[in-house]
Amino acid sequence: MKVAIAGFSLESVSFLPNLTTVDDFKRSESRGCEMLERYRGTETVVGGFIDICERDGVDMVPIIRASAGAAGPAADDAFDHYCKLIAEGLAAHSGSLDGVLLDLHGACTTPTRLDPDGDLVRLVRNAVGPNVAIMLALDYHGNLDASTISGATATFGYHYSPHIDMGDTGRRAAECLVRTVRGEISPVTVIARPDVMVPSIFSATNLHPLADFVARSVDLPQTTPGLLDVSIFAGFSYADVPNCGFSVVVVSDGNRDLAERTATDLSESIRNARRELHVPGLVRNLKDGVAYGLERAKSAKAPIVLLEHADRMDDSTYVLRELIRLGAKNVAVPFLWDPESAAAACEAGVGKTIRLELGGRSSPRSGGPVPVEATVLQAGEKSYSVTGPMGRGAKVDLGRTAVLDVGGIIVSVTTTQTTALDEDPFVQFGMRPQDFAIIVLRSKTHFRAVYEPLAEEIVIIDTPDWGPADLKTLPYHYAPTATSYPFVDHA
Repeated sequence: MKVAIAGFSLESVSFLPNLTTVDDFKRSESRGCEMLERYRGTETVVGGFIDICERDGVDMVPIIRASAGAAGPAADDAFDHYCKLIAEGLAAHSGSLDGVLLDLHGACTTPTRLDPDGDLVRLVRNAVGPNVAIMLALDYHGNLDASTISGATATFGYHYSPHIDMGDTGRRAAECLVRTVRGEISPVTVIARPDVMVPSIFSATNLHPLADFVARSVDLPQTTPGLLDVSIFAGFSYADVPNCGFSVVVVSDGNRDLAERTATDLSESIRNARRELHVPGLVRNLKDGVAYGLERAKSAKAPIVLLEHADRMDDSTYVLRELIRLGAKNVAVPFLWDPESAAAACEAGVGKTIRLELGGRSSPRSGGPVPVEATVLQAGEKSYSVTGPMGRGAKVDLGRTAVLDVGGIIVSVTTTQTTALDEDPFVQFGMRPQDFAIIVLRSKTHFRAVYEPLAEEIVIIDTPDWGPADLKTLPYHYAPTATSYPFVDHA
């Protein structure tokens, strides 16, 4: 059995002004055998693909994988560049492939494309023909409809956010491919859409009632003969596209009626719970949230997390500015994306005190740079392998990085945009998160796997950046907002 593996991933924030370029993708790019070396043994989608292929003696044809995390839309030439490389890789093995394993995100956009993930799936289908099995693995935050996944034989999504099951998702897809090629199963894929959008902060799969729907999706294939897989996608509400929002994808073994009934039932359940999915009481405004966190920290036995969730590029400065104004001490602000400050600190050197304008450069809504006087504690190139539960073993290259002391607030500034999700932003620099009274994070859901048990309390703070809790504040053009807000009544 001969199977090609390829991946291209970007979670596009349509409203950000800067496009994601080829150079941005190249920072994570791996090709050919390098892909196998980079991802083997990791809890990533491609790591899961490799696990099953090696277990079952599949001849792997690794083509290319590139990712730019969450950022502005992909430049058209960047998307075209990777489409060309994937098409060329498939053409080189034309007629000899039994299957393709494809790792995409599902919420990519470009200036001229509203569903590039679907375009890429169709490109792969056209390249390999109608009879080759294509298994598609997508992020839980993918926006998709029937057109997006029509070129795939079967589609699989992460079950959880935090995405602690990326490796399992790769294994689910690869196992389905192996069984399909062997003739053991005949996958039929169906999608249903409940017409509901939620901000990312409410897409955490430990929140109820969402947790109950996810549990059903995981349980159904185990308890229902003929069902192979069920995935719930929460969608990504900051990509302004017509298919924005929740969807349910069901894969059955040749039974379309069963797949349709299952998808429709679960989709209607989500639709009926749309009000409960929106939990505005979880979110505080900037001044109240920071003040509350500082007061709680006085008696807390573990760190208080201030979650600046509306941040989209890891450079929001609203909470940092407020903490400085209030004279806060013993605070950690890990992984602030600021290549200019990182470069300046590295050039100044450890022990030097310098003036910087920290963060807030990605867009006018990110808070603007904060003028500070900072002492450089650490500086230099930094890379490591993830030790946390999400993507364990994956390589992270921060580029030039510095750890700064800003009057008792410890800020790490990075050249490569990376979100602080686990303890690595501390332990990789010889620190412990438990030693700080306050920790400022910018994740939406992924931090919960580590910081819910670690923190005394998580204080969610809303700011005017491009990922707000109130979706009505965003200037949508394509997203079906008139009918999709869970807190709006519908006739």
